[in-house]
Amino acid sequence: MKFVVISDTHGQHKGVILPKADVLIHAGDVSSRGYDHEIINFLNWFKEQNYEYKIFIAGNHDFFFEKESEKIIRKIIPKNIIYLNDSGVNIKGINIWGSPISPWFFDWAFNRQRGEEISRHWELIPQNTDILITHGPAYGILDKTIGKEKAGCEDLLLKIQKVKPKFHLFGHIHEAYGIHKTKQTTFINASVLDQRYQMKNKSVEFELNRK
Repeated sequence: MKFVVISDTHGQHKGVILPKADVLIHAGDVSSRGYDHEIINFLNWFKEQNYEYKIFIAGNHDFFFEKESEKIIRKIIPKNIIYLNDSGVNIKGINIWGSPISPWFFDWAFNRQRGEEISRHWELIPQNTDILITHGPAYGILDKTIGKEKAGCEDLLLKIQKVKPKFHLFGHIHEAYGIHKTKQTTFINASVLDQRYQMKNKSVEFELNRK
């Protein structure tokens, strides 16, 4: 199957150029401030994209998905879109898990303190995960800020080393866009905007064969 992944569109989704594929994935920060009208605008655009499967998670800007009830969220999301929030889906034998959680930074959405609090979310990631989607990066992997600070999560890295997903998809740190491969996992920071919130980076394509 062919996948396309993007992240951190912050309301500029209509400017993204998307190649053909089977699955489109958005790794969070679909909006600027998480206002209702921003979310509706994104969902209306996302549902019209010509992919067999469309999957997204929220990010630290997407307050709507943290403040609203599960009932309201289910009601607003179109039926042809898969929304993951510490949850997973199996697509033709490929196990995909998504989480919006990222380490605490000021007072944004889905922030958790490093250590025990954030680890509770990573413990939910199943051992058989093939594609892991989180909004933030793991520590030391495509997580360096413009100030050279490593902003990734140490506990997430430990979990990834145990689970060994084939792909880890994320964004959050715009300036760390790129691909990093290890023996077990391909890490993709798919932020399409740069640190100045300008559309700079391309969507990322990859393939994963069915089991």
